[in-house]
Amino acid sequence: FWKALGNTAYFVVVGVPLSIMTSMLVALALNSKLTRFKSLFRFSYFLPVVTTLVAVAVIWRYIYHPRFGLANYLLSLIGIKPVDWLGNPHWAMPALIIMAVWKGFGYNMIIFVAGLQNIPETLYEAARLDGANGWQEFRNVTIPMLSQTTGFITITTLIGYCQFFAEPYVMTDGGPLNSTLSIVLLMYKEGFKFWRMGYSAAIAFILFGIILILTIVQLRVQKQYEI
Repeated sequence: FWKALGNTAYFVVVGVPLSIMTSMLVALALNSKLTRFKSLFRFSYFLPVVTTLVAVAVIWRYIYHPRFGLANYLLSLIGIKPVDWLGNPHWAMPALIIMAVWKGFGYNMIIFVAGLQNIPETLYEAARLDGANGWQEFRNVTIPMLSQTTGFITITTLIGYCQFFAEPYVMTDGGPLNSTLSIVLLMYKEGFKFWRMGYSAAIAFILFGIILILTIVQLRVQKQYEI
């Protein structure tokens, strides 16, 4: 149990900020007046979101193949030796995190784009009149105005990442050496493989409590930064 809890915490602590930052950066790029073909890019980035997670996991298994995968082929072009992405305990979880971020950042990106478009242009004009540069506009205008949007995205992403199941189930089955065993995967195995329903239900209750506590903490922190 503690191994699964630690793996889930690792997945959440690394994956959630990475997903949010990726989504925000892409949203800022798409919201820029210099960007062309915005609709095409939005469609392309959102496409993985509507694709079945199991199908995506199967495709990424081939991408991570130690001999014939695209990931190792790209590494070989710059002289890096092949990596056993899903067979090495040190690389298996980062590999799943990369796939999860790629799969889900498009949803958050759409929400960030909507939030950016709701920021009044007059705020940026006033900042420029005060001599603010691009970074100062982002720090003092964009980030504060996106506080509610960021809070919502953080909560939904946090809940989703706490429940990650299909990635390790399809790609690694919790291995190697239980390095990708998650709380939900453990709950599934205990309940439907070993038929210890009581233990599985207890794990589910603990997971619910963890998600509830994290959500309450996030909401309280968010209130301190609301405009």
